[in-house]
Amino acid sequence: MEILDILIIGGGPIGLNCALEAQKNNLTYLIIEKGTIVNSLYNYPLYMRFFSTAEKLEIADIPFISTAPKPGRQEALEYYQGITRQRNLNINLYEKVSNVSKKDGVFEIETLKGKYFAKNVIISTGFYDIPNLMHIPGENLEKVKHYYTEPYPYAKQKIVVVGSSNSAVDAALETYRKGAEVTMIVRHSEISKSVKYWVKPDIDNRIAEGSIKAHFNSEIIEIKESSVLFKDENGEVIEIENDFVLAMTGYLPDFDFLKNSGIELQGDCLNPLYHPETMETNIENLYLAGVVCGGKDTHLWFIENSRIHAEMIIKNILLK
Repeated sequence: MEILDILIIGGGPIGLNCALEAQKNNLTYLIIEKGTIVNSLYNYPLYMRFFSTAEKLEIADIPFISTAPKPGRQEALEYYQGITRQRNLNINLYEKVSNVSKKDGVFEIETLKGKYFAKNVIISTGFYDIPNLMHIPGENLEKVKHYYTEPYPYAKQKIVVVGSSNSAVDAALETYRKGAEVTMIVRHSEISKSVKYWVKPDIDNRIAEGSIKAHFNSEIIEIKESSVLFKDENGEVIEIENDFVLAMTGYLPDFDFLKNSGIELQGDCLNPLYHPETMETNIENLYLAGVVCGGKDTHLWFIENSRIHAEMIIKNILLK
């Protein structure tokens, strides 16, 4: 029975960074990823551009060369997947971890394909797996999409975009420019201030001129086959014709997986318990890395400010 020094769950940028740090320190490791390398980035909208510049997305001091000030999805895929190939990282793809347990100081990690054993486990699973549902009638209809990839399927269609953050704004602008009739339903009083600064004037102007309709302080309450009902800022229920709903309401970590692994979750945001200097959870030798650390507050951590987690974790492991 081989016992690894570290098993890393999740092959995103931070999981890869943990592997690079383990490799640098001659620790045996394995990454297990349920999809492809940097699977979440692969599922981003096809033409998405990062808010951060290229150097802030770098891992292990490996230069990220981008032709534009803000790299896009394809450049990021080339960068992170290229590192995985060049450094020959030990990674199993399309293998989902189903359970993590600990006995006699050794972790047993079960997947749909087998079992693995490790002295330490790093969970770096991100938050892109589970849509933040609206819990309204009709949300399960086929025309409701919680993931947006490209605008072309929505040409000449009546689209409702739910939300006001970057993903919602990108979907609204891109589908509008491909001929969709776009209506935004926004729970807040304005477009989010966190929207990319070079995009926000565009959406504000399209709303101001009426090219994109926007209902603020409003809430979608029911989705039907050919219409949508929402409550406007005056409390009036309005029904509009609709072909597709793009519910850009955000995503959540797999809290059940964290709880089943023994990690304590705290407060309304279900923040996982971990030591801020070592990233070790309430379970000894079980660590968290990356955006999964934020619980429901998925805007707290991102690649730029969580790259340091890898070095913190490996340093703590080496000191033990």
